[in-house]
Formats: sequence, C-alpha cells, structure tokens
Amino acid sequence: MTPAPSAPPSSQATRALQWVGAQARDWRGSEGERLIFVAKTMLAAFGALWLAFRLGLDSPNTAMTTTFILALPSSGMVLEKSFYRLLGTLVGCAGALLMIALIPQQPVLLFLVLAAWVGLCTGGAAMYRNQQSYSFVLAGYTACMIAIPAIDNPAAVFTLAVTRVSEVGLGIICAAVVHDTLLPRHQSKQVMRTVQARYSRFLGFCQEVLQGRLTPAETELTHLRFAADIAALESGRAAAFFEAAHARSHTRQLHAFNGAFMAALTTFYTLHRLLHRLRTGPAGPVLALVEPLHATLAGALRDDASVASLDQVGARLEQQIVNARAALGQVERACRIDFDTAVELLERFARDMRAFVALYHGLTQAKRQQVSEPIAYSPKTPPAIVVGSGVRAASALLAAAAAWYWLAWPYAANAMLMITVFSALASSSPRPTMMVKQVLIGFLVCWPLAFFTEFFVVIHANDYPMLVLAALPVFVLGAYLTTDPKRAGIGVGISLFAAQVVAPLNLMHYDVNGFFNTTLTLVLGVAVAYAIFAVVLPEHTMGQKDHIAEALWREALATCKAPLPQLKQRFDNRVRDLLNQLNAAAGPTPGKAARAVVRQGLTLLELGHSVIEMRQLVATSQLLAVRNALELAVDMLARYLRAPTPASCAAAQFALLQAGPTLRAELPDAGPEREQRLRTALIDLHSIYTSLRDQMAQFPGEAHATNRPHHAA
Repeated sequence: MTPAPSAPPSSQATRALQWVGAQARDWRGSEGERLIFVAKTMLAAFGALWLAFRLGLDSPNTAMTTTFILALPSSGMVLEKSFYRLLGTLVGCAGALLMIALIPQQPVLLFLVLAAWVGLCTGGAAMYRNQQSYSFVLAGYTACMIAIPAIDNPAAVFTLAVTRVSEVGLGIICAAVVHDTLLPRHQSKQVMRTVQARYSRFLGFCQEVLQGRLTPAETELTHLRFAADIAALESGRAAAFFEAAHARSHTRQLHAFNGAFMAALTTFYTLHRLLHRLRTGPAGPVLALVEPLHATLAGALRDDASVASLDQVGARLEQQIVNARAALGQVERACRIDFDTAVELLERFARDMRAFVALYHGLTQAKRQQVSEPIAYSPKTPPAIVVGSGVRAASALLAAAAAWYWLAWPYAANAMLMITVFSALASSSPRPTMMVKQVLIGFLVCWPLAFFTEFFVVIHANDYPMLVLAALPVFVLGAYLTTDPKRAGIGVGISLFAAQVVAPLNLMHYDVNGFFNTTLTLVLGVAVAYAIFAVVLPEHTMGQKDHIAEALWREALATCKAPLPQLKQRFDNRVRDLLNQLNAAAGPTPGKAARAVVRQGLTLLELGHSVIEMRQLVATSQLLAVRNALELAVDMLARYLRAPTPASCAAAQFALLQAGPTLRAELPDAGPEREQRLRTALIDLHSIYTSLRDQMAQFPGEAHATNRPHHAA
C-alpha cells in the first residue's frame, strides 16, 4: 500500500505562519491589549516624572499622577479627558486666585466661599456626562488645592497656581503623545463597532418581539439596555471628536443615527404594547389579521437588510394590508380601531426602520449623507440629585475644615483634600459608595507595598533607570488592575496612592514618621468620604429610582407645555438619559421597583410622543373644532401628569373620547395629506387612551377601570 504523500514543506510553513498569526491576533485582542496598555501607561508616567525632574518642578509626582488619571483605553478618550482636565485646572486656579485676592488671611470666610464653590462645581458636574462632568469636579477641588496651602501665605498663591498648571500640563502632554502615537487604539473605530453591534442587536430584538418570543419583562429590560447603548454611543462619539481623523459630518451622522434609533425604538415599543394587549385580551379577528403582517416585516429585518429590500417589503405590506382590511369586513368599532392602530404603527415603524437602516449603511460604508443638523444628545439629571450632590460636597469640605482646625494636626490638610476630591468625584457616579470603597481598598493594598518599595528598594536606587526598576512593580500592578472592569477602582487607588508617596521629589527625604502621617491622612480622607456618602443624603445619588420616576413625569408634562421646535428630540434624549442613569444604578439585575420605573418611563415616553404629534396638528390646523378638541385633551393630560389621581385620569380619558368624533367628522372633507394627519392624530388619541386605562388599573380601588370600553378614536 502506497503511503499518502506528505504536504510540501512550503505549505506546512504557510499553515504554521497562519497559526502563529491567528494566535498573535487572539493574544493582541485579549491579554496583549492589556499589557500594551500597561506598557504605554508606564512609559507616559515615568517619562513625565523624568521631564519634571529635568525641569525642576516642585512636585514631579503631580505630573506622574496626571498620566495615571488620563490612562484610558483609547486615544480619543485620553485626548478628551486631557482637554477637560486642563480646562478644569485653569478654571480652578483662576477661582483660587480670585478668592485669595478678595479675602486674604480670613480662613473662616475663605472656607465658606470654597465650600460654596465646590458645591456649585459638584452640582454642575452632576448635570453633565462624560469628561465635561470631570471638568466641573476638577475646577472645584483644584481651587482647594491652591487656596488651602496659601491661607498663611497669600503671596505664594500665584506661584502655586502656575506650578500646578505646569505640572498638570506636562502630564497631559506626555499622556497624549504616548497614547496617541504608540500603537494607538482609535476611538472612532470603537464607535463603529458599537454602531454595528447595536444594529445587529436591535434587528434581532425586533424579530423576537414580532414573533412573540420575548416576555414583556424581557422586552422592558432590553429597552433599558438600549438606553445605556444610546448614552454609550454619545460618550464614544464625544471622545472620537478629539481624534484627527474624525470629521464634523461624521458627528452629524452619529447624532442622526442615535435620533433615528430612538424614534424607531419608541414606535416599536408602542407597537409591542398593542400586540401584547391583543395577544392577552379576548380572542378577536384583529390579531389573526395583523400577525402575518408582522411576520413579513420580521423576515425583512436581517443583518443584510437594505433600503431597497425594505422598500420591497413595504410594497408587499401595502398589498397585505389591503387584503387584511377587506377580510376584516364589518366589525364593531373597537376592533376596527385596534386594526387601524396596529396597521398605522406597523407602517410608521417600517418608515422609521428605513431611515435607521439608511443611516447605518451610510456610516458603515463611509458615505457622506445629507442630514439636517440634529439636536445633540442632552443629559437630564433630576434637580434633587444635582442639589444633593452640591450640598454633600460643600458639607464635606466644611466638616473637614472644622476637624482640621480642632485637631491642629498639620497633616490633616491632606485628609481634607482627599475628602473634598472624592466627595466631588463620586457624586457623578451611579454607585458612589462602591466607587469610593474600591479606591479605599486600593489605598489599603498599596500602603504596605509603598512602604516596602520606598524604604527597602527605592532608597538604594542611585540613578534614574534604577529608580524606574525599583518603583515599577507597584505601578504595573495598579495599571494592570485598571484594565479589569471589576477591579478598576482598586487599580486606580493603587496608582494614585503610589504616585503620591513612592514617586520621588527633587530632594528626597526618607522620613518614616512623615510617611505614616501622610499615608494615614490619605487613607483616612477616602474612608471619611465613603462614610459621608453612606450618611449624608444617601438617597440623592445618580440613578436613584424615586428621583428618576419623578423626573420622568416632569418630562412628560413638558411635552404638553414646552415650545414645539425640536421638542421631540429633546424629550427623547432626556428620557433615554434618565433610563440610562437608572440602568447604571440598578446594575445587571434591576429589582422589581426599578423595573416598575422602567415600565412607567416607557409608557410616558409613548404618551409624550403622541402628545407632541397632537400639538403639531393643533399648530397647523385651521379648523376651530379640531383645535379646541385637541387643546382640551392636551390640557386634561397636563392636569393628569401634574397630579396623577383617579379623577384627573378619568377627566383626561373623557376629553380624549370627546376629541375622537370631532376628528372623524372632518375626515370626509379633508385632502389626502390632511386626512393622513387626522388619522395619525386618531391613532395617537387611541394610544394615549389605552395608556391611561393601564394607569387607572394602578390606582387603588380603580381596577374596574380596565373593563371600560375603549373607543377613544
């Protein structure tokens, strides 16, 4: 038997090279990515430290600390945070100079003004997202870092401010150069991966809902995750804006993509709610007629969907709708209204998906699209949380200042600064106690490591290369842990603690007593900040469900009264941002109370969209009867949203019922465009009415409200 010929050596070598390449790519995308990040962080940190030594700066460790603070996964994120860190530092230094100039050598008054400044800056940070929030926080505590050391020597304040800006600026330059030039990980590419992942996930979600494979609870939680996706895309876009390859037109397209996604998501939720009601309600002809329409659309929502394919599906749907309408025949008004509503929502969703798919393909294929200037994603933080964050930070500073005065402990100033810094920083976090706790653990872990490194290793280094080798292990540990999302706070704590006590100064002074005094105040300051969040206004934190619920009602009320231009986009943005805050605070498994707020928020989102569309019809209507009927309905809805009681809910339902016949009476004489707008308004009336019926069931003693006949349109 002749043995099979062996593969030629060249093909074996090719396969071996391919295997090595595949393994290298896998390593580069997982553990290799983390190690490269650590290497770049170390290069930026020790490069900044060396330059600070060469320039003779007073606190070289400040430059080094800055590089750790700016160590982020992508070059765009590094550049964005660098810009806002520099801006916050400049504003904070200017504020400190002004305070010392106006109230020199008046400690009590100075601390009161500093507390007000920190409170305002922290409150401002709570109102914004991403690195804009960080800029506010930094402006607050930078003023403390400059003003407090200058209490006894006001003449030195300008030198302190200039030195601070120089040291921070040096750290910014080193971090930006290293992360943007050495094996950069561009944020713009990450944004496009996010866009593609969201597109596929949304199409799959729509298919599952249309085919009835998801429960209402699963659907609501998916909507909550999508709210987080919307905020994440905006955050990534904001970071990519600082990269050289990012274009202004791309920003507009991303805004438009987010807007189209929110519009499609809201319409789809309304459609899903109607489907759920039809599937769980009494058996009727409507569900059997509309389910084939949903199956047709679901079959078209694949990853390879295009505008052309959706147009073809739209033409097929039109014919199916004509046939279904003929098969419906003469039925009672309630069934016909349900059918018309289902068809209108399906057609609206198909139009929204067409726009969404067109924008997606324009982004992925790098095609320039003519899109109108959309309103930017605007965050919305409940006012109570904004005020609570400012009050907490200001109170923490005043309490720490009083303790410093009472203890007369020189090192207590470090603790006061740590309390102020972390009280302000954590105020913008949805889980502030967890954030501060992780940093505190990092400080405690690094404490003995820093002592050993400082007094047993660094002390023996006689030149800069040996100094780097001596200090490197503890810094590598901190940087490596920051790449693990579950332990990132611990890594940050290790890096910051080590940068403060291990990084040498121009003139080294090894003092064990001073080391323990300094490190004790650092740990004590973070521990007190943790206690402050547990004691002072613990319910006034980002994403707290009760404040989110109240804010959602206020946003829905605004749709009844606020100016119409761009109202829908602002309303969408703010509601999604509130749901994103709730998602961040609730974690991966939201509790029953959080899920109830999600359900309420989605219902109010649906109601708000319908109100805005009715108000748009009122603004263009020339018919007095239609205007009066719709204005009365909107006014009654506003009363209900202002004070949701059974009586106000019933009054709003009655106004909706009265508006329906008035609009139907105008249909025979209306032109094609006018007729379409009137029919859309009738669908909106029906949608709002059914939402209010669901609300009535939640009032004690009003469960019978769900048994009322529904013929709003």
